[in-house]
Amino acid sequence: MIRVLLVHDTYLLRTALAALIGRETDLEVSSTSWPGAVATSRTLRPQVCVVDMDSPDAVGPRGIRELSRRCYEGGDGFSLLALASAGRPGPLRRAYEERALGFLSKNASPDRLVEGIRHVAKGERYVDESLGFGFLEASEMPLTRRELSVLSLAAEGASIGEIARSLCLSNGTVRNYMAAITRKTGARNRVDAIRISQCAGWV
Repeated sequence: MIRVLLVHDTYLLRTALAALIGRETDLEVSSTSWPGAVATSRTLRPQVCVVDMDSPDAVGPRGIRELSRRCYEGGDGFSLLALASAGRPGPLRRAYEERALGFLSKNASPDRLVEGIRHVAKGERYVDESLGFGFLEASEMPLTRRELSVLSLAAEGASIGEIARSLCLSNGTVRNYMAAITRKTGARNRVDAIRISQCAGWV
């Protein structure tokens, strides 16, 4: 039996999807939101975590980085399978940098998800071919992982202070990151940097 934890912030979607794939006789599926992902993983000890990378909470303090740290540094031994959108290379790159083993398009069928879970549970890499161009775009992004995290929170309307608290940084460090982001994106200011990055699918 493969224990699966589905992490998605929309309750209706995650419970429906968990019920659907949970019909497979070899899958035992539970679900939670991003804020509860780390705590739930401690309790359930899943073998595979299926994570929605398009959620703003994926970049928060209890997001993909903390879940990855628990997986690879905490010795719990589960693998990450990222659900991503082909037109958003930013979340795709974040999942790759946090050592996700599988990558599946959110437009894929439930059967493909089940197939991906089984591969990842065996320690095999699984990549949806429809995400190929997204990976190419992600490789050309000028922003670092930390800059993407700062920018993603800024795009959600977080202030400098809120970003600093969320990422455990000083206000000055966040301002430095925002200045670098503005320069690298060729933007006029913070608002323009967010607009450019959203149009490119980075955040």
